[in-house]
Amino acid sequence: MEKEDRQENNENVRSDKSSIVGNMRQNPWILSTFVLGVLVLILIIGSFSGKLTGNVVSGNSAGQQMLDYFNSNGVQNLTIKSVDEVSGVYKVNFDYQGAVVPYYVTKDGRYAGSLSLLDTSSANSDSQTQTPKDIPKSNRPVVELYVFTYCPYGLQMEKAMVPVAKLLGDKIDFKIRQIGAMHGEFEKIEAERQLCIEKNYPNKYLDYLVAFAEDTSIGACKGDATCLTSKLSSLYSKFGIDANKINSCMSADGDKLYNAELSNSESKGVSGSPTIIINGVETSLSRSPDAVKTAICAAFNTSPSECSQKLSTSQASAGFGVSQSTNVANSHPNEQC
Repeated sequence: MEKEDRQENNENVRSDKSSIVGNMRQNPWILSTFVLGVLVLILIIGSFSGKLTGNVVSGNSAGQQMLDYFNSNGVQNLTIKSVDEVSGVYKVNFDYQGAVVPYYVTKDGRYAGSLSLLDTSSANSDSQTQTPKDIPKSNRPVVELYVFTYCPYGLQMEKAMVPVAKLLGDKIDFKIRQIGAMHGEFEKIEAERQLCIEKNYPNKYLDYLVAFAEDTSIGACKGDATCLTSKLSSLYSKFGIDANKINSCMSADGDKLYNAELSNSESKGVSGSPTIIINGVETSLSRSPDAVKTAICAAFNTSPSECSQKLSTSQASAGFGVSQSTNVANSHPNEQC
């Protein structure tokens, strides 16, 4: 019997490896967002499962053994943020250079992998949303998107949300809300910069926001002021933004604007990026422009003609950059910083 169990486990491992390779080929997002690499993801199925197979372990133990495994394979700067039980498996949230990277492990240790491999519940139509039915309708829906400026999932939702905000224009009351700085002082500085651009150049604010989110060179600076100077100067020039005017605003009003945002987010009980609130009700959306448009348009008493326009059904990429994925499973609607 024990021999048969071992054979069955080996077959399961081989099958899961094939599944991983297939998913990797179809979904390059796994490589760019999880950054731990295809080799580690494949090896964890074969080597890590052997350590736990046959024994039910605690979530903390599973998380620590996964961390030890990654460290032993050369992945550094990785820490455990939290371990939760989700649908009968452990979800281990790793913090990797400021980004939350989820991995899952079954309680018996047979399988471990990323969300897109183990959680297929969200792999439905891209326009699927998790909009609560009790969102009230209004003539002009109020849409708030709460973010950390450097959160990869916040950037992802901004890239999905901005095309909708531009499409609907003044027919919705749309605002990006800041919730703080979890990645460092540079994140607060960027929040103040964006608030000042919005104040002084409201018609150029969304353009700046998208350009900022799509610029991988800005992400590579990791908040370093010297590195950012030329990048920001290029964006200012592109959109006709006066750098002196923005810097003056940040010096005089930056803290005031920023603290007002913190007070607002605290009063709403918002702490995760992204958080979307439509007409006062927090909701969860698939991260493509068309999915966002569908959810917002459902909040109108009478939908405007713009709601019939088809937008991109591709998932926006997490983090800095412009790559997209057509697979909804690559971006769980509840993933936050």
